[in-house]
Amino acid sequence: MAEKLEVERKYELPEDFAMPSMIGIAGVARVTAPDDQRLDATYYDTVGLRLTSGRVTLRRRTGGNDAGWHLKRPSGGERSELQVPAKARQRTAPPEITTQVRALTRGEPLQPIARVRTHRIERGLQNAAGATIALVADDTVDTESLIGAGVVQHWRELEVELVDGSPADLTRIDKALRAAGARPSASPSKLSLALGPDHPRPATAAAPRSAGRRALADYVAAARDAVVGHDPEVRAGDAEAVHRMRVATRRLRSTLRTFAPLLDVSEGDLDRLHDEVKWLTGLLGEVRDGDVMAQRLADLLAAEPVELVIGPVPARIAQRLAASTEDARRRLIAELDGQRYITLLNDLDALVAAVGGAGRVGKREVRHLARRAVRRADRRLAAAAGAGAQTDERLHEARKAYKRARYAAELATPIAGTPAAKLADRFTDLQDVLGSHQDAIVTAELLRTYGLRAFAEGENAFTYGLLHARQAEHGRAALAALPRARRRAGRAKVRRWLS
Repeated sequence: MAEKLEVERKYELPEDFAMPSMIGIAGVARVTAPDDQRLDATYYDTVGLRLTSGRVTLRRRTGGNDAGWHLKRPSGGERSELQVPAKARQRTAPPEITTQVRALTRGEPLQPIARVRTHRIERGLQNAAGATIALVADDTVDTESLIGAGVVQHWRELEVELVDGSPADLTRIDKALRAAGARPSASPSKLSLALGPDHPRPATAAAPRSAGRRALADYVAAARDAVVGHDPEVRAGDAEAVHRMRVATRRLRSTLRTFAPLLDVSEGDLDRLHDEVKWLTGLLGEVRDGDVMAQRLADLLAAEPVELVIGPVPARIAQRLAASTEDARRRLIAELDGQRYITLLNDLDALVAAVGGAGRVGKREVRHLARRAVRRADRRLAAAAGAGAQTDERLHEARKAYKRARYAAELATPIAGTPAAKLADRFTDLQDVLGSHQDAIVTAELLRTYGLRAFAEGENAFTYGLLHARQAEHGRAALAALPRARRRAGRAKVRRWLS
């Protein structure tokens, strides 16, 4: 199994197109002899074209230099391609592929939807050192749609794929091809043409007309897309993807609460959806928190003099956290494969459609609800002062409230501009201060638990106690930065847009 980032350009060609000489363009010193290939690809999707609607293509191809299963997905402005060798007579996508698209297929079976046969003449554009700058493929294509009316089509196109060259090289090659009559393809892939112009495409909702509704719809859709988009990497064990999906679920939870009056969804449905998003957030959090805590404690131990780390403390901590985090990871993956998660994804799709298709929302309404979230956070922080034994708990509640206020400011940025973006940044700084304090509390409690366990098992608990004391000190030091962060987040110039 191999994955790569595919940087390519596709071109439509006039009947009389002739490939121009590329010598001297983008450092090209040599064009390789033509490589004649016969490619036969069958494309797969669900009945409802779930992959196609997500700009994802899946095919099984024979012939050429990379026969096998190919899964292409958007990646920034380009596309990533996962390649898996195909077994003889294999007509069902292997698990390495199906796992990657579960958040899109959602239990629906994959079936052949098109056959694409290509006569490809490929040439390499090489520099003076012999490195391949790009590959140029002159394709004569015959396609048959295997769904709908079964449209049959024929055309010629050109593909240029960057290999060792730079984006600037690709720009120069593009300019030369356009000068020779090639035109950028209006279709993103051979599949989109193969399905035929009469085949219904997945419906695309019209953009909301009002600025407030548009900001709300875009924010919810972006969070939903992040959940779906990070699903493959989460399944693969990518720690950063777990973090990003968790952030997306937090944004959704915050929006469901802060902007509930504008979502055009019943209170009961909102409560149920909020609970389900919270469930997913919790699963992700168990994995993420374990990863973060393991790194945090490893760093704390590394900062201590060797003579103060007494006994097998690093190994014990690493083993215990690794075991609990791995258990959490298994639970997460099991749930991602379950019906509850699929139902949640479908409900998020319905939410996006409902929010985008509802009535007008003015800028003032968005500002009003954002202002309520900000005031609620301010009140919670004020309540923490003089709370005695409950101070830590109150500060934690304030942190969560400022996180919600930050997400509200993010959502409002398209209509309120730079001041809203700056306020979101100030809230980030404020919640980071409060977060450092809370992290110290959580870490200290875990160290206390580990220390008691070490003592009960006859091990020296000194280092656990030392680190516990360090965390108490760290928590107090973190709060020293709170007054300044609070003042910066409260300045009129970043809050004026709320009024």
